[in-house]
Amino acid sequence: MTIQRTSFYVMLALVTIAFIWLLIPYYAAVFWAVILAIIFFPVHMRLARLLGGRRSIAALLTVLMCIGLVIVPALVILASLIQEGASLYQRISSNEIDLNDYLVRIQNALPAFIDNWLNSLKLGGFAELRANISSGAVQASRSVAGSLLSFGQNALQFFISFGIMLYLLFFLFRDGADLGRTIRHAIPLNDDYTRQFRDKFSAVVRATVKGNIIIAMIQGTIGGVAFWALGVEAALLWGVTMTFLSMLPAIGAALVWIPAAIWLVLTGAWLKASILVLIGVFVIGLIDNLLRPPLVGQGTRLPDYVVLISTVGGISLFGINGFVIGPLIAALFIAAWSLFAEQQNAEKSKSKDIE
Repeated sequence: MTIQRTSFYVMLALVTIAFIWLLIPYYAAVFWAVILAIIFFPVHMRLARLLGGRRSIAALLTVLMCIGLVIVPALVILASLIQEGASLYQRISSNEIDLNDYLVRIQNALPAFIDNWLNSLKLGGFAELRANISSGAVQASRSVAGSLLSFGQNALQFFISFGIMLYLLFFLFRDGADLGRTIRHAIPLNDDYTRQFRDKFSAVVRATVKGNIIIAMIQGTIGGVAFWALGVEAALLWGVTMTFLSMLPAIGAALVWIPAAIWLVLTGAWLKASILVLIGVFVIGLIDNLLRPPLVGQGTRLPDYVVLISTVGGISLFGINGFVIGPLIAALFIAAWSLFAEQQNAEKSKSKDIE
């Protein structure tokens, strides 16, 4: 029996690894289907009750709701981002946007001692630094445009992943409760631990992911509109960049609007720079403090340093999906160790009672 059981466990591990390996090409579609299912599942359950238990119709309506509220706006922004990135590269390449002119204006606005300081650091003075900045900006714009263009050219792969996500999302809504019970029974933990782990993880997913994304979208939108109103080039591109960076605590959106404000100051646009600083400090900066407590809550909020490290690590491992995958892994880690700590405390309390 021991040999048979060991053989079964080995086979179970092998087929599980093979199945995960099979899903790797479309892991992003599966991942986002699961995330959307967790976030919108309460809405699906309410629709199912209103429809008299017709789970298929409720699942279809919930999927349509996800498409209208999340997917369509995201696709519109993505299409606009691809168009603006390509347009920005073309304008820089054709010298319609003259970077050298901007850099010369910055050089003229700087005091002479900065050029001497750059020479003392053996950086070749501002003239050489200007040439390097101009070359780097062209290469960066070419890289961004190339990435966006390649994404657009892989439309077939994108629509396959998109179809898999919607297809899986429907069945997660319709059969999610039954699937959850099956997984809970299969996990080699007692029911109490499984229930606590599920509840904590679901709460962290809903609060942290939903809260972070909503806050980041609001900050990015305000920043993008401010850039557009102040006449900053590629406002949509910077707004989307600010949205992603806003998921990083403390620094976040400031990585975009502070350099933009400095750029405006050096080019002589003092009024625009002042307006941007006021918006950055008193609007974008305060949104996190005002919205995070009601959206995320204190009980399920991850520490800022954990969010920062897990987000950066997730990006390095999973690319753009790492903005969400990293904090989710951290949430799973904290939930597991919290349960372990509770178990240890409970055992210590019992031993003290016995003594």
